[in-house]
Amino acid sequence: MHSDEVFTEYKNDAPCKRADLPACPVETCVQLIGSKWRLLIMRDLLMNETMRFGALQRSVGKVSQKVLTTNLRAMEDAGLVVRRVYPEVPPRVEYSLTETGRSLKPIIDAMWTWGEDYQTKAR
Repeated sequence: MHSDEVFTEYKNDAPCKRADLPACPVETCVQLIGSKWRLLIMRDLLMNETMRFGALQRSVGKVSQKVLTTNLRAMEDAGLVVRRVYPEVPPRVEYSLTETGRSLKPIIDAMWTWGEDYQTKAR
């Protein structure tokens, strides 16, 4: 991205209210990233940093446009994803992780390692 590019950025910087979160920290994590699609979105944005919607949809797999949009908006509302809209025709929209979203990297890395170990034992 060039520093002189103009875009509108959408992200939620407001901290969550403690009362709105489950009492259990594990349940909080599951609530935020516990769906198949959100985990795959996280994986792909961690590997690629910034992705356009179509590229993200192809990368994630057999996900409908509606389901991907719904999950991206929920992740944006949770402060995990930032959406940048460029004033072009057609509009260019890019997604990336916020600092909070990137902080989940150790969890995704641990899941990767565990999955590799499991696949190895299954052979």
